[in-house]
Amino acid sequence: MATSTLYVAGVTCLGFVCFALASVAIGIPIWGYYDSPSGGYDYDRGYFGPFKVCKQLTYNREKCGNDVSKFRLSNAVFVSGLLAVGSSAVLGIFCILSVIQHAMISSREKVVMSYTSLVIVKLILALLGGLLAIIATVLFALQIDEQERFGFKISRGISFYLQIVVIVLTIALFVAALYDVIFSRSSGGDPTMALDASSPASATTFNNPGFKEPRSRNGVSVTDASGKPYSGIRNGAGTAGSVASMSTTVTSVSNGSTLESVTRSPLRSSLKKPRPRPDPTLGIQNPGYSGSGSSPPMRRNGSVKKVRIQTHSTEV
Repeated sequence: MATSTLYVAGVTCLGFVCFALASVAIGIPIWGYYDSPSGGYDYDRGYFGPFKVCKQLTYNREKCGNDVSKFRLSNAVFVSGLLAVGSSAVLGIFCILSVIQHAMISSREKVVMSYTSLVIVKLILALLGGLLAIIATVLFALQIDEQERFGFKISRGISFYLQIVVIVLTIALFVAALYDVIFSRSSGGDPTMALDASSPASATTFNNPGFKEPRSRNGVSVTDASGKPYSGIRNGAGTAGSVASMSTTVTSVSNGSTLESVTRSPLRSSLKKPRPRPDPTLGIQNPGYSGSGSSPPMRRNGSVKKVRIQTHSTEV
């Protein structure tokens, strides 16, 4: 989900909303209203922000400046304004990094920095922006309460409540950034890293590392020339009983996970030239008889008949 373009687009929009609200809260100096409880000619009434005080005059007029009213801002209110500006700047950088993150997820390539470093920086910025906004709001609220002791009635304005909304949204940004960091450390969390197809983690099947299948030495043997089992191939006329030299490939496949290819020569017995079938019309067969008249004649010695057969050894 963290690598979804729709999710990142939503987080980016939320960051821009926070940045816009924080900027509006600073740009509109209506963090509070002041009013003197005593009427008369010295009646003083207006609104103020961290950097400016505006006094309301008659006929819907107003005058802004630091010395236009008896109401004075303390240094703590000025510091709270600086903290609010810092929070807005941090949120702006967060938005820029969110756009870069969206580009990384869309292109599956690294942009400017690594994806892991980017989500960590976003987490730090979200935390820093939220802390600055909280400190600025709390400090401003405490100083406003002290101003009431100087004879002015203080009420909080719209910009102060906008700052509270920024705090809530920044907390949501921090949670989203934390989720991105956690997801980026898991397998497949970095969209810029290509998956290794040879690794077991990228397989689509369920692996059982503890199972070891026994390997069989009897594989499927095929010749290089025809791709068919050599057991059905007979030697041609050129072999004439000799053993042909063939290269066979034995392939063993086990459980869809291992593919081994071993090249070995076939056995001699598998390449023998089959002997011709004997003709039953002939008598005793003598394959080694050459047909020459070199064999000695048969002789009788009494009642014993001696026969001498000359043979030639043949290699198989």
